[in-house]
Amino acid sequence: MDDVNELSDQDPGPVIPSEPPPPITSPFLFVDEAALRAKQLRRGARVRFREDDGAPAIHKAERVAMEEVRRGLVSYDVPAANAAKGGMSGAEGEA
Repeated sequence: MDDVNELSDQDPGPVIPSEPPPPITSPFLFVDEAALRAKQLRRGARVRFREDDGAPAIHKAERVAMEEVRRGLVSYDVPAANAAKGGMSGAEGEA
C-alpha cells in the first residue's frame, strides 16, 4: 500500500508532446487553442516551458498559453468539415 503513495510523491515535470503539431496559420485557431490552454492553466495545469535568456517572467495564464501555442507545445485537433456544421445534413442544416 505504501508503494502507491511513493509514486504519487514524485514530480515528473511538464509533459511535452512527442511530435510537434503542424504550425497554426489561422489566427482564429491560435486564439481558440490559447483560450482552451489558458483555461487549463487557471485550473492548475503546469506550464510547459521554462523562462530563460533573461526574458521577463510571464504571469497571466492567457499570455503563458499564447507562448505555449506559439512554441508548438500544445497539441490540437482540427474537427472535420461535417463536425463544424454541427453534424446536420439535408434540410436541417439549411437556414
